[in-house]
Amino acid sequence: MPGDLTSFVEATMGNGALRVEENLGAGYVRLRVAEAERRQAKHDIRCIEDVVIEMLRNARDAGARHIYVASWREGDVRTLVMLDDGQGIPANMHEKIFEARVTSKLESVHVDRWGVHGRGMALYSVRENVEDARVLSSAPGKGTAIKIVADASKLSERADQSSWPSIAQDEDGAESLVRGPHNIIRTCAEFALEERGTCEVYLGSAAEIAATAHARAPRAQSDTDLLFIDDLSELNVLTRLRVAADARELREQAMLLGLDMSERTAHRIIAGQIKPLRSVASQLLSKAPQAQGEVDLSKIHKGMKMSKSDKEAFALEMEKAFSFVSSRYYVRLSSDPKVRVSSNKITVTFDIEDED
Repeated sequence: MPGDLTSFVEATMGNGALRVEENLGAGYVRLRVAEAERRQAKHDIRCIEDVVIEMLRNARDAGARHIYVASWREGDVRTLVMLDDGQGIPANMHEKIFEARVTSKLESVHVDRWGVHGRGMALYSVRENVEDARVLSSAPGKGTAIKIVADASKLSERADQSSWPSIAQDEDGAESLVRGPHNIIRTCAEFALEERGTCEVYLGSAAEIAATAHARAPRAQSDTDLLFIDDLSELNVLTRLRVAADARELREQAMLLGLDMSERTAHRIIAGQIKPLRSVASQLLSKAPQAQGEVDLSKIHKGMKMSKSDKEAFALEMEKAFSFVSSRYYVRLSSDPKVRVSSNKITVTFDIEDED
């Protein structure tokens, strides 16, 4: 059997036939589109925080004004439930939105600090990297509830998921996150500040999110309207929690939206024992230094510290890089590069002399 044919047969054995479009010889193949997309999706989502930002961007692009993020972990299982009051998804699209290249943004894409959004790959990438991703409830004009279940032993997350980032004003007077672990909280915080005025983000446990929606979600248009509703699923997903008549109904609606809780917890929400959350942006800004004169960022941001061995290794890399200048301008280093690290910069100094 000729070598190329042998390679092709080996490449297409088992699942290979589904992955390879063409054998190009010498060990090269052309992947099928589906396999290329799958590999790209695996690359796009590196950690659970990446899942969070993709889901937040998706809700924003759906026109949501309020986004509620419930997050909790049991063992290695991280669960996320996102509720929003965006435009909603038709029932026949609940599964299709997780397929590659499916998007509602035919004529536009959204470019923000996190890149391009609108390629129809975000939800596909999320599902490829988690154990389960599904729409729990959504319909046009009624918002969306999506549940994500991830295995933290496969898709990593920051070890510290309880610390909030610090915030201060920059030299232009704008609020800027200055330190803190890049955890789920910080992901939501950065998004909330970036999209302030566009949408509000709330982050907490399942019980806290249910309590917040019960207290703050938009009301039904009128009590009279409720008389003609046979099923609360006819309402916006957030409003369902607001209009729940008692603890039993609140728990029932919360469970349908992925917010697991006991009836005792529901009773505590109704009794006001579990307080509603303030928005993420509101919590951050309440902790920021008051605008009384200029904020000295150097006192807030300690800057990076570099060990002696790392400085020496970095100086060696700079010496190698200097060869680019040396070969073109007939100069050479008269001493080793000097690396100095201050609060907000790294300075490398090259002492030079002419080549003989």
